[in-house]
Amino acid sequence: MSASRRIARIVTTPAPAPGFIGAGHTAVLVVDPTEFTAQDPFILLADDRIDLPAGSPAGGEHPHAGFETVTFVVEGALEDHVEGSLGTGDVQWMTAGRGVIHSEDVVPVGPTRILQLWLTLPHADRWSAPRFETVARADAPVRREPGVEVRVYSGASGGVRASTKNFVPVTLADISLEPGATVVQDLPATYNGFLYVLDGSVRAGDDGTPLATGQVGWLNRGEGGETTSLQVTAGDAGGRVVLYAGEPTGVPIVTHGPFVGETRADLVRVSNDYLAGRFPRMSELARMAV
Repeated sequence: MSASRRIARIVTTPAPAPGFIGAGHTAVLVVDPTEFTAQDPFILLADDRIDLPAGSPAGGEHPHAGFETVTFVVEGALEDHVEGSLGTGDVQWMTAGRGVIHSEDVVPVGPTRILQLWLTLPHADRWSAPRFETVARADAPVRREPGVEVRVYSGASGGVRASTKNFVPVTLADISLEPGATVVQDLPATYNGFLYVLDGSVRAGDDGTPLATGQVGWLNRGEGGETTSLQVTAGDAGGRVVLYAGEPTGVPIVTHGPFVGETRADLVRVSNDYLAGRFPRMSELARMAV
């Protein structure tokens, strides 16, 4: 019999604050990068809401190195005529690795909400060749039970498994529950993880800890056997939560802007590589993938 998980810590996120794009962009810091040691392998999670005049770009090109970004379009769409477009429910997994230039020409389509995760890389893979993988909503496998729909973008739920390629083993699932419905999600005992409530409310864990819209419930660390179980039950109005859970790497990191490394020397090196024009562009990777 698997051990049960519970909610060990609750974070109530603040109201959306002005974002870096300017007017029409607000953001919520869901996972704080200053707490990485406790939340490894997750560096940060931002909940961006964008509502710009039609045709307005969402920022400009920018570099990344030393980690992965996982972009989940909750609502709306992002159009990029070179890198490819993302619609509602699509997820893009991008490995920055030794360095890449991203988002050269991104235009939101209508009001758009995006969850962007920064995920660390293991020591052996931190400086891998950059790559990306897009998981369309229609292609993500779905677990269905009475009153329950779990769309699996990485990892597994029930008998459903995604084919996403990961350096760090990660479960990413969008869980929708009708009022009073319950789902039990198995997770490896070693996984760190959290629930982020997008809508409604749920009770989570073996003690039924309540979580409301905008709250983050961090799971306790698993104990005992190889598999643990997390029970999630919707409140009276139903609930929608995103589950992020993954294997900690145990590797300390240092960060500077869009760069992640293990030492300050790493950050200096990748900064010099970027300034010297050694980072490929996502558009180049996209053309090679066609």
